[in-house]
Amino acid sequence: MTGKIGIIGDKDSVLGFMAAGFTVFITESEAEAKEIIDSAIKNEFAIIYITEDLLTKIPEVYDKYKTEPMLSIIPLPSKKGSTGLGMANIKSSVERAVGADILKD
Repeated sequence: MTGKIGIIGDKDSVLGFMAAGFTVFITESEAEAKEIIDSAIKNEFAIIYITEDLLTKIPEVYDKYKTEPMLSIIPLPSKKGSTGLGMANIKSSVERAVGADILKD
């Protein structure tokens, strides 16, 4: 599978990812973030990273695509730090896969 990698978030949190070859979408707008994610599949994106603080404002978008096999949406901490959303999603996925919470604190 080949596809592009993008990142969505505020300028200070995502601008450095351009050096790594990511397509960078600078926004703090919930509506614009939704549009970017909705168009990601037809624009051949395989992975979209998004800052946790922006993703917490649009949980319905994450829920819509979390089982989409052609697109992975991955939350990342922003310049403000982690909200814990990324780790919570990992724990939930692992628990579904193995049937138990093996990542207890």
